[in-house]
Amino acid sequence: MDALDFGNSIGIIGGDTAFFLGLEAYFYNDFATDLNLKAVSLYEQAFIEIANGVLIEMDMVNKEELTINDYINMISLKTGALIEKSLLIGANYANVNKANVKLLSSYGINLGIVFQIIDDILGTFGDEKVTGKPTDGDIREGKKTCLLIEAYEKLDDSKKKHLNDLIHNQNMAKNDVQKVKDLFLEAEVVDSCKELSRNYFDKAKNALDGLKKVIDPSETEFFESLLKFVMNRNY
Repeated sequence: MDALDFGNSIGIIGGDTAFFLGLEAYFYNDFATDLNLKAVSLYEQAFIEIANGVLIEMDMVNKEELTINDYINMISLKTGALIEKSLLIGANYANVNKANVKLLSSYGINLGIVFQIIDDILGTFGDEKVTGKPTDGDIREGKKTCLLIEAYEKLDDSKKKHLNDLIHNQNMAKNDVQKVKDLFLEAEVVDSCKELSRNYFDKAKNALDGLKKVIDPSETEFFESLLKFVMNRNY
């Protein structure tokens, strides 16, 4: 279910309401005022960064020359900031020192990057019965996912042009969607995107290894399990 079910106005009102409901947690609790103010600041930063990430993603649809670094920058904001700031709000209330806050930040951002890369792969090549989402949405919308950017990078000029023509076809038929998927497979972008996700998995794991000396084994197990789940999920 999304804004298209009830209209953009309801979607906007719903988002605004969620924002203010979220703020209530920082106004009605027994923590010190300075901790609550810091938490509100992190909460605000999260929404600003997420909004900027979504705006960049929308603008990327209209750009032809993009690199995988452009994509990573976008998802670091869109998805990475959400997880990072959630962790930092908790760290704020726990009075975690700056060195460990930096490690938590690295873990959160890189976990978010892994999540989004895998999400993009599943959004095109996942099992619809398992994910619950159609696998043609990103292609029809012309989203500059890691798959598309990698395909542009790896295909020869003629096939790249063919892919570009397909992506910009506003009346894309079902067999056109399949042609895009076939070009993705030919360029072996699923493998390269999974390899990309493993790089950020390792960064998150390294940050977590640095935290092991200050967090409980049960917490380490939880964060490791979460990271592995995000990396290996199929829904």
